[in-house]
Amino acid sequence: MRDLQLTQVAGTRKSPPAMISSGGEDADDMKEDVRLLDSYESLGDNDNSHRIVIEEDGFKRIQVRVTGMTCAACSNSVESALKSVDGVFRASVALLQNKADVVFDPALVKDDDIKNAIEDAGFEAEILSEPIKLKTKPNGTLLGQFTIGGMTCAACVNSVEGILRDLPGVKRAVVALATSLGEVEYDPIVISKDDIVNAIEDAGFDASLVQSSQHDKIVLGVAGIFSEVDVQLLEGILSMLKGVRQFRYHWISSELEVLFDPEVLGSRSLVDGVEGGSNGKFKLHPINPYSRMTSKDVGETSVMFRLFLSSLFLSIPIFFMRVICPYVPLLSSLLLWRCGPFQMGDWLKWALVSVVQFVIGKRFYVAAGRALRNGSTNMDVLVALGTSASYFYSVCALLYGAVTGFQSPTYFETSSMLITFVLLGKYLECLAKGKTSDAIKKLVELAPATALLVVKDKGGRCIGEREIDSLLIQPSDTLKVLPGTKVPADGVVVWGSSYINESMVTGESVPVLKEVSSSVIGGTMNLHGALHIKATKVGSDAVLSQIISLVETAQMSKAPIQKFADYVASIFVPIVVGLSLVTFFSWYISGILGAYPEEWLPKNGTYFVFSLMFSISVVVIACPCALGLATPTAVMVATGVGANNGVLIKGGEALERAQKIKYVIFDKTGTLTQGKASVTDAKVFTGMGRGEFLRWVASAEVIFCLSNVSLHVFACDDYDMCAYTAYQSLVMAWCPI
Repeated sequence: MRDLQLTQVAGTRKSPPAMISSGGEDADDMKEDVRLLDSYESLGDNDNSHRIVIEEDGFKRIQVRVTGMTCAACSNSVESALKSVDGVFRASVALLQNKADVVFDPALVKDDDIKNAIEDAGFEAEILSEPIKLKTKPNGTLLGQFTIGGMTCAACVNSVEGILRDLPGVKRAVVALATSLGEVEYDPIVISKDDIVNAIEDAGFDASLVQSSQHDKIVLGVAGIFSEVDVQLLEGILSMLKGVRQFRYHWISSELEVLFDPEVLGSRSLVDGVEGGSNGKFKLHPINPYSRMTSKDVGETSVMFRLFLSSLFLSIPIFFMRVICPYVPLLSSLLLWRCGPFQMGDWLKWALVSVVQFVIGKRFYVAAGRALRNGSTNMDVLVALGTSASYFYSVCALLYGAVTGFQSPTYFETSSMLITFVLLGKYLECLAKGKTSDAIKKLVELAPATALLVVKDKGGRCIGEREIDSLLIQPSDTLKVLPGTKVPADGVVVWGSSYINESMVTGESVPVLKEVSSSVIGGTMNLHGALHIKATKVGSDAVLSQIISLVETAQMSKAPIQKFADYVASIFVPIVVGLSLVTFFSWYISGILGAYPEEWLPKNGTYFVFSLMFSISVVVIACPCALGLATPTAVMVATGVGANNGVLIKGGEALERAQKIKYVIFDKTGTLTQGKASVTDAKVFTGMGRGEFLRWVASAEVIFCLSNVSLHVFACDDYDMCAYTAYQSLVMAWCPI
């Protein structure tokens, strides 16, 4: 049992006729106002006394308790039955909560019709009573970030972007080849995250949600699961937790994906509930989405490297059999030994190349088929076309020779070496793409991994401290920040005073005094005193997260020149295939007409084979990958280097316009200078030796700094010199000048 899925969330949605036929303001207002999020459970004690009803612009939403569902297939049956009712706009079923959430047009469907549809499907239904109002957000769109695997060139990017933009409810979609990420702004009323993932996967690409502005999904690493019994225990614990909608456990990675209701259950409460319910057997820790992306990049690079080595290992013997072995008598006689209808060398080359062509090179056929199915072409189409022509011609030549006795030359090594070199290029491409994301990794590392949570009783008195993961911090948490540690979250000081270095955000090197009611920024360094802060902004609302989001948006933006390059790449492959056919017929017809001598032909060769080799050469050397990767890679490197140096660049268009800049105005402190004093020279004007002088200086500085006499910025800078000066004094003691 590799994956365990307890609940299946509703899949595709049906748009009402009014929304399809009307493109005016009424339909847009309805989309913005009506929030069809998944079921909101009440925090009350009696679940049976709650009902959610929304009546806006003619639509109504109710919750129905469904009894008798035992698995995901049952929930799918209920959803199908509800969606088949004329007038139902959206229906989703939560297996764990035994509830169905239905949005429908009351002019066409009554509450009893919903109930009867569920009962006709073989389940018991009860419409929940006591209407309550559901709060909706003023902005009806959500922003989701998805990883997209399988993209190889700009044509793939154009294909995915076209698919996403054609989905109903998607307002904006941007896909970046260099990071394999897609950013989608969508209306949750019309389409869900699962629908977007399914649309990408239906197009032949791999897709998964990284993060969303809805904050309803968390990925946890789980320790302590060793058997299916442990999985069943985890299933039982999660089933008892209120607010859990869906979860999936991955055996290989030991990761648990949980979809929950943030209005009912917090991420820390979820972790505490699982660990407490298992009596400490399971240990859970949240996984940063950027860390998951980094591990995927590393995994993709290692896979590509293994494929390249395997192809190289099999291609070298083929190359030697073609080039070296004919000049070694013993090896030549062994390869010419006839074994059945073919020579031993032909058998060996056929077997080795078949492994390279169809096992190692399978990814090219899969990607080419995916592109052709979507009505586009890419680099994989060229590779599959060129190598297949060489391979199948060689196979036909062997079979023709076995039947007629005429030995035509084969070109198995052409196929294997081409795949080997293309895989080498893919490996180098993965390395380049991995380096472009270094800026994001360094920004993520600015935030501390853990935080000290101040535990309070019901009266608000501090009764202890607890170390938690910084990803589990929730608004209104009271956190303790020790001297020399980073502030774990944006917040307000409620106790203590200290100087904090905010240069990573403001660029000002002078530490800022923070007292009660002062605001602090997550990721900044607390220099001296201890602080208690109240967290106000966490997750994507924090300043550091917004900086990371800004850098990501800049890296995903397309410069005007890149848009032109993408257009060229979209028509590049058909043009190359056309040129390849022109090349073939030109050489073939010229040969038949005697335009070039027969001496040009290889031994036992024909005009067809001679022309085919030129045609294959045109196909395989024409690679649009560089055309599609050059500009986004340059944009990513530029924005990454800028972010590391405190300069935030808005994207490729800003970089392209930067060539017209004539004057630059700098704020000197912290930009042209480091804003930090340092010792440059040490001169002794008395009879004291330099070594003895440095020993005295080091002793005075250590005592001065450790006693924390002064908080002046120069005193802090002297503190950084203490270790170096003390080291110098020890050296001088052994080697006096």
